[in-house]
Amino acid sequence: MTTAFDPIELGGKRLANRIAMAPMTRSRAYGQGATATELMATYYAQRASAGLIVTEGVQPSVVGQGYPDTPGLHSAEQVAAWRQVTDAVHGEGGVIFAQLMHTGRVGHPSLLPDGLIPVGPSAVAAKGQVYTHQGPQDFVTPKELAHDEIVRTIADFTDAARNAVAAGFDGVELHGANGYLIHQFLAPNANQRTDTWGGDVAGRVRFAVEVAAAVAEAIGAHRTGIRISPGTPFNDIAETDPAETYTALVAGLAPLDLAYLHVLEGPDRSLTERLRKDWPGTFVLNPFTHPEPTGHDSLGLIEDGAADLIAFGALFLANPDLPRRLAAGGPYNEPDRATFYGGDERGYTDYPALPA
Repeated sequence: MTTAFDPIELGGKRLANRIAMAPMTRSRAYGQGATATELMATYYAQRASAGLIVTEGVQPSVVGQGYPDTPGLHSAEQVAAWRQVTDAVHGEGGVIFAQLMHTGRVGHPSLLPDGLIPVGPSAVAAKGQVYTHQGPQDFVTPKELAHDEIVRTIADFTDAARNAVAAGFDGVELHGANGYLIHQFLAPNANQRTDTWGGDVAGRVRFAVEVAAAVAEAIGAHRTGIRISPGTPFNDIAETDPAETYTALVAGLAPLDLAYLHVLEGPDRSLTERLRKDWPGTFVLNPFTHPEPTGHDSLGLIEDGAADLIAFGALFLANPDLPRRLAAGGPYNEPDRATFYGGDERGYTDYPALPA
């Protein structure tokens, strides 16, 4: 019987276990030009016992930034700064992918330079607010991307993927979940286009498939994963028929032979099971455990064959040695929500590991 503590091959890398650290925004890229810092290197290196680390969302372009103090991978300065992170993780024997996150219509002009405004598949504002340095701000109506701008955005993803490899990352994960740009193209309430980038299901999945194909061609499919969140309403996403959309998406992605599909699960386990059946490669699952964080009980999903890796979010944030704690059945540090976003080492690198 396969367990979460057995190794697995992923993209030519041997992972020590099947426990992944899920991507989590921490908003601590305080280096000049939205660059990674020494403190970030410490944070990720502390968690290198994960079979796979997926970083916080990293913007592939200037206009792709939607939150304060999130890091980028679109400048030489950013590439050089990330090298200290990847070197630190590799020094501890870890494997690390950079999550490429273009936030699309989620964001605010105050977070962007040179008069830029957020962009999206259609000029439809999301309901809600985003946190900025000036406090919460209403989402604005985004600039609808023209065809040539969509092509340029795909190139931004491929450029950022090449930068990730240059920075020492083992691969990238495309963020197609949580209401950000790729997800916005998938969702009919955010994508109201009538051209070949929208309209029907085939049009709405096109952007996600073309981004994945371009990145896989640029850096290798074995270095390319993608994260999706079928039916998730986060950031004002409304999907009336997630099964139709995501089975079509998986059918479009499957021939690319990507490193993995990462599903952030909603309450519909039957859809997860369908996607698991349809996906021919490695299947990473961040299971639906609301309102509790993913915990020890989810390890059984590996044994049952429901997933190849299980991704842990808040529990990994608070327990840098999580695989060891899961193997022992605890105890676990409690995550401090007040320190999730921004700040210093408190609630970031000061969670204790178990005594040796």
